[in-house]
Amino acid sequence: MTPPDRFSPGEETQCGDGSSVHKGWYSRGYLPHLDDPERIQMLTFRLADSLPGAVLDSWREELAALPPDELQLEWERRIATYLDAGYGQCLLRQEVVARLVEDTLFHFDGVRYHLLAWCVMPNHVHVIAEMVAGYPLFEVVHSWKSYIASTANRLLGRRGAFWTREYHDRFIRDRDHLANAIRYVEHNPVSAGLASHPEAWPYSSAAARPPNPP
Repeated sequence: MTPPDRFSPGEETQCGDGSSVHKGWYSRGYLPHLDDPERIQMLTFRLADSLPGAVLDSWREELAALPPDELQLEWERRIATYLDAGYGQCLLRQEVVARLVEDTLFHFDGVRYHLLAWCVMPNHVHVIAEMVAGYPLFEVVHSWKSYIASTANRLLGRRGAFWTREYHDRFIRDRDHLANAIRYVEHNPVSAGLASHPEAWPYSSAAARPPNPP
């Protein structure tokens, strides 16, 4: 089978042994997802208490009259602004949890996906990764969230929901889009007022990247 162009969306594909199906475009509720092999994806998932449901409901009413494209842009802008304000307990601010998230992302890097950039914010996580054929996006994200949730709850001596059920994904269109996405992810702590420069935030690909030689 000809490898798909990783910068253009495709249709449902299946492994030769039929074990794992990539769904193409699908929805599990409010958010649409694109699950396509060898696609570069920008992913965001957030803590369960990071954004109250009542706030989301009020936004849906306020934005209902907007054209779809404008609605999507405004919806994403509002969510990003709210998350960066640090609502909720911000459990990911604790070093033991932030390092757990990073270690989980690293575990199958190069096997199920190729990790290109990441940032663990106090109440949400950004990941940019190139997906590998045979490992559907929804299964990869579920495995991250499930392992982190159970382990973090044990470490923190807590119970209950850790993440929201949904996650946000956006496929990367081209190289310029990829560069802009990486810049956005790594500068998120700066734009949120948490760090003076990207490398100063310890839980990100910017901090992990070797410094440029003098």
